[in-house]
Amino acid sequence: MAVPLEIRVQALAAQLLYALPLSLRRAFAGRPIRIDGQELALDAQLLLRMQKLVGAKLVNGASVAEARAGLDAARHLVSGKPISSIDTRDIDIPAEHGVIAGTLYTPHGLAAYSGLLVFYHGGGWVIGTRASHDTTARFLAARAGVRVLSVEYRLAPENPFPAAQEDAVTAFDYAYAKAAELGADPRRIAVGGDSAGGNLAAVTAQVTSGRGGPAPAFQLLLYPGVDAGSRHPSRDLFQEGFFLTDEEMTWFLDHYAPDGVDRTDPKLSPLRAADLTGLPPAYIATAGFDPLRDEGEAYAARLAEAGVPVALSRQADLIHGYVNFLGIGKRFAEATAEAAGALRVGLSHPTTT
Repeated sequence: MAVPLEIRVQALAAQLLYALPLSLRRAFAGRPIRIDGQELALDAQLLLRMQKLVGAKLVNGASVAEARAGLDAARHLVSGKPISSIDTRDIDIPAEHGVIAGTLYTPHGLAAYSGLLVFYHGGGWVIGTRASHDTTARFLAARAGVRVLSVEYRLAPENPFPAAQEDAVTAFDYAYAKAAELGADPRRIAVGGDSAGGNLAAVTAQVTSGRGGPAPAFQLLLYPGVDAGSRHPSRDLFQEGFFLTDEEMTWFLDHYAPDGVDRTDPKLSPLRAADLTGLPPAYIATAGFDPLRDEGEAYAARLAEAGVPVALSRQADLIHGYVNFLGIGKRFAEATAEAAGALRVGLSHPTTT
């Protein structure tokens, strides 16, 4: 699909803005923003300034269709050029309801029997696609030296909880069963995702570990939502003006877990699980200026208390969604490269599963 002229012009303007001398970028962004002992990165502040000037929002309109279309357009502004040294192949994952679409990303020259990441995109379980996270999937594959299977799980409100969670587990089970066909080592399969995708990865790790049998070797949880049942302090600190808002979080959750859903169910709120022992090692990244920050860090603390190896990395100067902003500035790519490095290390040795 051709990118609209208006979007191409805005993308060019963004590139020019980030190429300006530091003094001019600072003048455009305004005074540094400091909250809770943290200073917002200039790259992030510039993005928020542009977002405000054009009136863009993550949920761009009252309807689900408008929000999905808005995200599809926005990805052309901030994702950057996709890494070309990656082969892609569409995968059909059998499921009880039909087929789950997936894309397998393989870096050029990667040997067979590699590690593999089953990746669940973010978007509040309502918006987002494999296409919206294509650049992110390519980046992780290239930087971590692994295959990435990006999954098109069912979205709400057409398919509310637990549809996405069920698809996430089905995708992992498929990757494990078909590892040889995918070119992967079944002992080195990770689950991961950003935001709602991080939620699905955490839940998948819990479900598969709890039932016995095949389970992931590693979890890559990028600013995950892990507690729909309570309100953590960071949600009030950063409820407005930092990309993901309090109002939008409510909008997403109301679509995915409408009235009648127990929002403390660990399959929706993995932080609420009674026992976290025996889960695979995890890398959890949070963003300092993110409403979801505190619940992600609470989950890391609970994993550590349960004896699960966990690396918590707060990107104190960044905002929610940073793995999608790889085409502008440098700071977003730096933080995402750290995650890719953790994934590389996490899948460097086979597990005994």
